[in-house]
Amino acid sequence: MFRVWGKIIKDNHLLKDITTCDDSADTRTHKVFRALDDICRAFDLGKPIWLDSNIREFQRHTRTRFRQDSFVEQIDFDFLEFHVIEED
Repeated sequence: MFRVWGKIIKDNHLLKDITTCDDSADTRTHKVFRALDDICRAFDLGKPIWLDSNIREFQRHTRTRFRQDSFVEQIDFDFLEFHVIEED
């Protein structure tokens, strides 16, 4: 089971959250991108851009925060946190 927790945070308050699960036999990379797609679809957001800082943070801690500089459109929250909470 591969589970990811997506959270929208503004002013240190949790506004929305969702957990996605993936039981497929795909690679970890495919599962990560699919989970991000699912989270963005659920929150009605455009997909964020993976900046070098996001990639490094995700590789070290299995979590990253997408701030305004990762989104093309204007966002009304501080960041979208993307956190892998369970891997097979």
